[in-house]
Amino acid sequence: MNRKRLFDEILNNFLERFSDVEAIIISDVEGLVIAGEKRKDTESNIEIVSVLTTLINPVLERIRNEFSFKKFGTASFDTDEHRLLFITIDEERILSLIFNSMASVEKVAPYTYFLAEKSAQILNSSEGDTLQLAIPDFDYEKERHERLKESICQSALDECVSYSFKFVIVGNHEVGKTSLIRQFVERKFSRDYRATIGLNIFAHNFDFQGNELSVQLWDIGAQQYFKRFRRIYYNGAEAAFIVFDITNRESFEEVKDWFKELNELIDESDIPIILVGNKDDLAEQRVVSIAEGEALAKSLSISGIEYIETSALTGSNVKDAFELIAYHYIIKSKKKEKDLIEKSLTEAIVSTLKELVILELTFITENLNWNPGFQTIINIDGLGEFSKLKDNHNEKLYPYKNGLIISGYTYDEFTLSNSDGVFIIFDAREKEHIDPKWKETLMNVIRKLRKKRAVLIGLRVSDDTYYPQLMEEFVIDKDLEEKVVSVLFLKIGSDYREKIYDNIILLLDLIVNTRKLK
Repeated sequence: MNRKRLFDEILNNFLERFSDVEAIIISDVEGLVIAGEKRKDTESNIEIVSVLTTLINPVLERIRNEFSFKKFGTASFDTDEHRLLFITIDEERILSLIFNSMASVEKVAPYTYFLAEKSAQILNSSEGDTLQLAIPDFDYEKERHERLKESICQSALDECVSYSFKFVIVGNHEVGKTSLIRQFVERKFSRDYRATIGLNIFAHNFDFQGNELSVQLWDIGAQQYFKRFRRIYYNGAEAAFIVFDITNRESFEEVKDWFKELNELIDESDIPIILVGNKDDLAEQRVVSIAEGEALAKSLSISGIEYIETSALTGSNVKDAFELIAYHYIIKSKKKEKDLIEKSLTEAIVSTLKELVILELTFITENLNWNPGFQTIINIDGLGEFSKLKDNHNEKLYPYKNGLIISGYTYDEFTLSNSDGVFIIFDAREKEHIDPKWKETLMNVIRKLRKKRAVLIGLRVSDDTYYPQLMEEFVIDKDLEEKVVSVLFLKIGSDYREKIYDNIILLLDLIVNTRKLK
């Protein structure tokens, strides 16, 4: 384990990130410098500053005694030229940061505890350990989450895709949060307990049911001292574990406090949360029953949250616990994506209604049992109430109170006298040429439509189908050009379920633009 290289990497990364920090030193209580870096343009003397740590140590010791662990303390003071911040890494070693005199220490403070935690990991690491030294960006996490909420996933709702999310793990000290993460990420268990200093972050990629997941696991320190920074650490969190120790009733009783904190400090409401009872390898020392864990999980929210018991020591249920939170995150993400897409389509329909007052859309397929455009619209709640004037195996007519009218027909029989736009789908999967009946159906559609109307033709094809050739076989008769009907072809693949929203919006745009033609 090349500790010097690891310290060089993380300390230089930190100095590069925060311009107000002039030097960083890790030293022992005797003032011996273990590691340190300073800016090339700073005149700070690392050796002198390290000596200061021995002077400040009695103050740190007094602060340390106020904490239940008696292992952590912090202090800061100003000189004429610098601001100094001292953080105990453990009982023997101290992290010292030297800022310029005008620096805002509070702004950098949440990151300094992350640095202290990583320093402790480097000092306590052994050969084969995996250390992740990237400096987080707390502001970016919030921005990333906001962009995620506003974005619409471009893949099919029922297909396997890639997901990236931030996942926080909270709970009392000594319940095994870090051990659970290490068991999941590294498949190892460490018996040496050390409290997390503020924050630790693990990045991990794994597959779940064909989905590719990239997660950032934020291990949040439980000490009360760090509560003032936890809002920053929670920024952009999209899922959470609340962990307790089944052999420690106090850790169980404080689960409600952690749940309350998550709800108060995380901007996103109702994130997926799993309650984890850890250390089930110590069944003979159990003081919290499975029934109590399940009852608490059920009581925490209206919809309830799930409960699972694990052992970071043996690995029992650890993988299952992380896959369970991944499952809930994916399900919620897909619902949010669907809601956003539905909202976009609803807004497009309402906007078109403002221009036309009455909007009639017709959907034609070979069999009305598979009519995705028609079915998509009737499943949107935001469009209001509709009635079923006609509803049989070859004709459907549903007028809405807001002026929207949708109709569904088969190829054999359709009425288009009042239709503003037609969406017709031909199933060309496994076909090299179009069915002659399809062209005849398309010609009938154009003949029956009034002038300045729109037709969207969807060709449903297999992945290996040569789509351009099929499209070219639909030659529209010249004598129909005077109808001034806009005709647009589009390819419909296996992702039609989600793309159908975009296709209907495309039809609406075509309808509005065709009406404006001279």
